[in-house]
Amino acid sequence: MVKAWLIAAALLAANGAQAFEFKSVGVNPAVMYDAPSERGRKVFVAPRGMPVEVVLTYGGWSKVRDAGGDLAWVDSKVLVPKRNVVARAAARVRSAADDNASVVFAAERGVILEWLETGPAGWVKVRHRDGQSGFVRASEVWGD
Repeated sequence: MVKAWLIAAALLAANGAQAFEFKSVGVNPAVMYDAPSERGRKVFVAPRGMPVEVVLTYGGWSKVRDAGGDLAWVDSKVLVPKRNVVARAAARVRSAADDNASVVFAAERGVILEWLETGPAGWVKVRHRDGQSGFVRASEVWGD
């Protein structure tokens, strides 16, 4: 009885220990497929910089999840380690990690922002492609 419990606990720990990894589509748009092969059905084309969550790698392919929760396969070579996030809805980027700080800029839903670092509890430091940077609530972006 004890031995079975130990085996089950070890399996759960091993499965639960896997952390998902966030990456971004590189400088060129990437074709997403329904299978880990260029012979698979093309599902959509991801724009450059789009953040994805890598949930599985198989050979030279990565199974990824996008901000909408959809899963697809992509050639692993088109992904870069640079972290980006995407605004879930209109997001206010502030000068400090504080709801009372001044708004530096607003990012509309779907805007891709460069992830700079995890800020204080519940905040993320980001940069817009025009160079403006600040803090946004982690709940307002996906990819962190």
